[in-house]
This record gives sequence, structure tokens and C-alpha cells, in this order.
Amino acid sequence: MIVAITGGTGFVGAALARGLVASGHKAKLIARGLNQRDESIRQLANTSFTPITDMDEKKLFLTFSGCDAVAHCMGIHREMKKGDFQKVHVQSTLNVLSAARRANIKKIVLVTYLRARPRMFSAYHKSKLDAEELVRSSELDYTIVKPGLIFGHGDHMVSHISRGLKSMPLVGIFPTVGIFQKSIRPVSIDDVVKVLMAALVDNRLSRQTVAVVGPEEMSLGRAVQRVSKVMHKWTITLPMPALAHYAVACSMENSMKDPLVSIAQIRMLAEGMSQPLPNTDLLPSDLVPQTKFTEEEIRAALGEPPKS
Repeated sequence: MIVAITGGTGFVGAALARGLVASGHKAKLIARGLNQRDESIRQLANTSFTPITDMDEKKLFLTFSGCDAVAHCMGIHREMKKGDFQKVHVQSTLNVLSAARRANIKKIVLVTYLRARPRMFSAYHKSKLDAEELVRSSELDYTIVKPGLIFGHGDHMVSHISRGLKSMPLVGIFPTVGIFQKSIRPVSIDDVVKVLMAALVDNRLSRQTVAVVGPEEMSLGRAVQRVSKVMHKWTITLPMPALAHYAVACSMENSMKDPLVSIAQIRMLAEGMSQPLPNTDLLPSDLVPQTKFTEEEIRAALGEPPKS
């Protein structure tokens, strides 16, 4: 089959493309620009790449033509200017749905966020929820996939922790979010791709909204300690009020092209990223993530060879 993937050069989209190709399928990669972090994805066999800067509906329709399904994986954690969350998450979803209908696409899979829900004073959460509602109200067959904190090579989790630790001399001091830390359940990108492919290729999880979280519940501090052990760096985790983190994130967003952390990410960590919402569906037993956040997995995420 042929699957169009928005955000196709991003972390989740690229991993999905590789999974599809490895299983004998083809992928059409769509992105708003060129992701410099993974040059190899645009040379992957049985894929094509189309840059659509503004997610124009006509261009999407032309790209979707001949496809069997669409995986809408595009997303951002940071606004370069006010309204970017609305534009990237909501308006793009409207355009994707319209183009998919015109191209006679029968299946759409949306990747959103574990805790996106109403009555949140967060433009990020609201935009993710609005995108979900658009997909649910469409006449297309859909699956909405709501992962929490994903780890794997090229992720935002391990890579940002390692960047933070590398920037510190000798002893690393890593500030965790909140005096009393909320829990996370890191989920492997391989397990997320398995769920996405079940929906796209096997036509499972029809008209369902599924949460995808890892098998281990832990604090961010514990996750940092595991990464620091693999990096052979002595690290002290220091609880810091969320308000202080918001100030740091705001400063980083205003001064760095690729900030270590964004305001939206601080909000997510401050509320926790482990508990699915009550209105999500349970995954069938064979799709429940099993990959733990082990030293071996952390080495793979850091791009290091397995320990012999």
C-alpha cells in the first residue's frame, strides 16, 4: 500500500516511513521544510518527498492522489509567533481532511498528545484537541493515536537530556519540573510505530482514540539518572518550581533556534505524562507497549553501539 505522511521528515513520521518500507509498502513524505537532523530519510527506498510549506489543500490533494491512507504526524512544541499552534495543528488538519476526501482516501491516522483535553489554559493542548475533534467529526475512517513522552534515536526526550548534561562541567545538575515531580511513562518509538501500522496497514483500531504509554512509570529525575549513567556522568537532580522553568523556557524560546525546552513541554511535564484520559480506548494486548527505558534503549537513542 501507499501511505502519505505529513511531518514525514520528523521524528515520528520518519520512523513510520522506515517501518512501512521495511514491511514492503511505499510512503509519500510531506513536510513544511527540510529537517536537517535526518538527511537519510529523503533517500529512503520506496519513498518520495514533497515540501508543502503552508500545507496548501491543492498541493496536498495532488500528493494524496493514488494513496491508500494518510498518517497526519505533523506537529510542533513551540510557537515561533502567536497562532502557530492553531495554524500547524488545526488549519493543517482541516486542509488534510479536505484533500483526503477529494483524493478518495478511506483512512486517516492522527498523531496527537496523551493529555490533550478541554478546559486547559494552553494553546498547545487546545490546538491538539481541536484537531482531534475535526478528525472525529469527519466521515473518514480514523484512528487517533495519543502518545506520551516518546524515546528513540532523534527524539526530544533523550537528546534534550543529553544536551543539557553535556553543557555542564564534571558534575551535572539537572533541574526537574516541580517540587513534587509528576510521573512519566516513556514509550519507545518502535512501539508507537507498531500501533500506527496496525491502524494504517491492518485497518485495526477503526474509529478509536487510543493512548500509547510505556510499561514503566517513573519520575523525570529517575529517567535523567538513567541517561546520565549511560553517559558516565555524575548527575544530581534538583527539584525546581514549575514557575522557574516557565521563565527559563520563555528565555530559551526567545534566544535559541533550537531551545532545550519549550513552554508547552514544561506544561506537559508539570501535569505529568503517564495517565491516559478516561475517554480513550484501550489498546488490544498485542499492541500494548512492552519496551522498557533500559540502558540499551538509551544507548540506541543516543546513537551509540550496543554494549558488548
